Formats: sequence, structure tokens, C-alpha cells
Amino acid sequence: MLTTIAIAAALLATPVPPPTDPLTTEIGTLDTKVFDAYNRCDLPAFSGYFDPKVAFYHDTGGATFERDAMVDGVRKYICGKVKRELIPATFHIYPIKDYGAIEEGEHRFCELATGRCEGIAKFVMVWAKQDGAWRITSVLSYGHRAATPAEQRSAAGR
Repeated sequence: MLTTIAIAAALLATPVPPPTDPLTTEIGTLDTKVFDAYNRCDLPAFSGYFDPKVAFYHDTGGATFERDAMVDGVRKYICGKVKRELIPATFHIYPIKDYGAIEEGEHRFCELATGRCEGIAKFVMVWAKQDGAWRITSVLSYGHRAATPAEQRSAAGR
């Protein structure tokens, strides 16, 4: 009897992966590609995912309304210094009728020199599908904060 209860408890405690719809899969794949380019500092590939008139709002860095300015900021402040990691449990996609999708989540930032992941922020990206191609038209990057010790340990175990 105790073994049956233990097995049932273990099964109930196991997280069930959420069903993945095609839009979530598609935007998730795009997110991976965008930030792979970001992390490798492949700025031509990175910039190709953004609309030329992207609106980028950063709570500590201000706002930019042009892709080249945003990419220049990545070149100056990110390349060779920091990498971004998505926190998968926070990733959510919402369709926008006849337009595209909203992506929201949280990500951590890890310093390349130390490997330590000490920063976390929330983000929202608006994706537009135009002529079969996806482009990011708006970005909100906000709630930047230091990772808690537990979050740092979690990142270390990734």
C-alpha cells in the first residue's frame, strides 16, 4: 500500500509538459535563432529578425525606434560580455489576429568572463508575420534585477 501511494505521489509531482501548439513551436524556434545570433554576436543575422523601425523599450537603457540603433547597443554593451538564456517555464505565446504573435517570458544574463548568471529580466516581443516572414516590431525589456541565490544555483545546474 505504501509503495502504491509513493508511486502515485511521484507521478503527481512530475511536471506534465504543456501541450505545444504550432505557433508556440514556431516562435520558440525563432526565439532560439534570434538569441543564438545575439549570443554569438552575429549582428547581421540578429538584425535580420527585427523590423527596420522596431520600437525597443528598456527600463534602464531607454528607448530606441530604429533597428540599427538597437543593434549598435548590442554591439557596444553585449558582444563579448554577456549571453542571454531563456527561462523556459516563463515562455508564453499569444496570437494576434491577422497580425502575428506576442511572446513573453523571463531571461537571465550570464557574464562570459565569469560564467555567472546574476541578472534576470522580463521581456515582451511583438512578432509580425508579413509576406510569410516573421519580424519583431516591438520589444519591452523590463524588471531588470539581480538573480536571487536560488536562481543563481538553478542557472548553475542548467
